[in-house]
Parts: sequence; C-alpha cells; structure tokens
Amino acid sequence: MSSNRFPVALAAAVLAMTAAPVACAAPAKPAPPDGVRLLGERTLPWATTFQGTAVGGLSGVDHDPRTGRWVFLSDDRSEQDPARFYTADVEVRPDGLGAWTLTGTHPFRRPDGATYPPISAGDGTTVDPEEIRFDPWSHDVWWTSEGERDPLLIDPSIRSAAPDGSFRAELPLAPNLAHRPDSGPRRNESLESLAFAAGGSLVVDAVESALLQDGDPPTTEHGALSRITVQDRGGRVLSQHAYPVDPVFAESDGEPGDNGIASLLAAGDDRYLVLERAYVEGVGNSVRIYEADLRGSDDVQDVPSLRDAPVRPVHKRLLADLSSFGLGTVDNVEGLAWGPRLPTGERTLALVSDNNFSPTQTTQLIVLALR
Repeated sequence: MSSNRFPVALAAAVLAMTAAPVACAAPAKPAPPDGVRLLGERTLPWATTFQGTAVGGLSGVDHDPRTGRWVFLSDDRSEQDPARFYTADVEVRPDGLGAWTLTGTHPFRRPDGATYPPISAGDGTTVDPEEIRFDPWSHDVWWTSEGERDPLLIDPSIRSAAPDGSFRAELPLAPNLAHRPDSGPRRNESLESLAFAAGGSLVVDAVESALLQDGDPPTTEHGALSRITVQDRGGRVLSQHAYPVDPVFAESDGEPGDNGIASLLAAGDDRYLVLERAYVEGVGNSVRIYEADLRGSDDVQDVPSLRDAPVRPVHKRLLADLSSFGLGTVDNVEGLAWGPRLPTGERTLALVSDNNFSPTQTTQLIVLALR
C-alpha cells in the first residue's frame, strides 16, 4: 500500500507491549499521545438510505491517493440489500474534517454476474464482507469475506473486483485459514483485515482472534494469539506470524466480552498498524491502534497449533487509544485506512464504525492526523 515509514515523532509516545498475555482491569482514561491529533468526526443518521440501499454495517474504508476516491464497505450479508460497497467524497483539511458525502454504490458480483445471495439461499455462495482495499497496481478493489460456519461451512476469502463490483479473481488462502469442523477461524472471527505492502507486491491478512486449533479467544485473564499471513499476489504463502491480541479490558455482568483484530494497514519495513476492537456488554467498546513489527518474529505457517508452541510472536507498540480524544462516542470501529497527506506534512488516518444496522449504534467516520 505504502512504503512510508512510521512517524518518528511518535516514538516517545508509544507503549512497549510484552508478548505474554496478562490479566488486566478496566484501564484509566489515557492522555492523547504526542504527535497524534483529532481532525474531526462525522456521523450518518440512523436509517440513512442511498440509491435504494440501507446504509449501515460500514466495516471497511480505503482512500486512493492517485484519484482522491474513497470507498466504504458494508458488511451486509445480502440481508438488507445485496453485498456492496460505496464510493464517497471526504473533505479532509488541516483544520478539521469537512463533509462526508456518498457518491455511488455497487454490489459485488459472482463470476456468473449475479449478486451474492443471503445465507437462506443455501447454495454456499453467501459472503460476509469485512475489509476493502484499493489495488495499488490497478483501479480494482480487493475485499475479504469471513465466510460462515453455521448452518453451512463456507470458507473465508479474498477477492478482487472491478470498480463497478464485477468479479475479477479470488486469491488462494493459507490452508490453515479454511473452515473445517475442528480447525480454522472461529465464526465471525475470521478475515477482518487486509493490506497491501511492498508497493502492492505483497498481500497481508489477519484473522480476528485465535484459530480453533490455536487456543481460546481473549478473556479478562489472558489474551490470544492470532495469525498474520503474508502472501504474494499469486497466493503463495511467504510467512505467517503470531500476533498477541490484548486481554478483554473489563468484566461483564452479561455475555463475556471479546477483543480482536478489526483492521490492518501497512506502515513500511515489515511494520503494520493493527486496529484492536473490544466490546464488553454493559461497558462499551475499547479501540486501540498498535504498531506491529514482524521482524524478529517466527514464521509459524508450518506450526499446527500455537496453543503450547514456543514461538516468538510479533512485537507491538501502542500508537493511540480512541478513548483519549474526547470523541462523541467510541463505537464498533472496524475500518482503518491512510487518508491524504496534509500540507502540514502530517499523514491522516481514517476510521469507520459498523453500526450493525442497529438504531442504538452509530455510523461514524473519525480522522486523525499523525506527525
């Protein structure tokens, strides 16, 4: 996606994280990090419609620096309307965030030209879109689907589409990411993340949490090891790395909370920005952005299970905690993308929240500026 180096001025503001999972209590509200400022936030009203579709479930965002075009991905599994993405204009200024205007919508299409059906169709072609990226080598978009486990086993996928949503191709995935009865990603904890690296020659994905064979998902007592996979554009797996997901940040009186990787973004030199999004019933969301460095971590593509394996995981450092910026709300943020560079020299970072098509949640665009 980009070979730009991580901002040097943030080095003093980041927090070194150990690889070992540790128990944690609800954290105190952090101070805003040096070198990162909030440009602004915008929300779309509940029940917004556009070109005959229900706007919601926005779980992916990307910006094309060549054209200035923005895209937003809906994670609608063709239950409201056919699985789709939106194009948009976003006014990003040095002094703040201006208008957020949708400009078009396009359904994703199967190789036969048909739109993807809901799970009730029962034909095994349902998709659960999560992440979208512009191809640095073309004007196509690439997108992930989490697949399904119940009532059908449908593998996760990475596919590419033309600007109008027409099917281009599907990337072969690492074998251990396939949905099998006792292995592979957990339901709704699969391919949330996708990034291009090394100028577009590498395709990098991450599963949200631990694979079934790799151990339990995060709790308040321990974190978990997810997997980040690096492939070439033909699908050959070059390496796979264990990423330490944080423990859940607070206890719940209801359903157990969760935490996982919601998005991934290339930051240069085998480094990535990783968006960890947690939710605890009755408490709310915790959203943190980390810098993850793959250098020095083990290649675990041939390790059958990470449960008790003595592997060196990815090292990560905290960049920002969204609770420190005084936002109107910190909701279910799932999308992360580099925005345009400002005349000040700052890079911008855009985040979008998925409202789950619920009137109690928010469709929110947040833009940060990084020195």
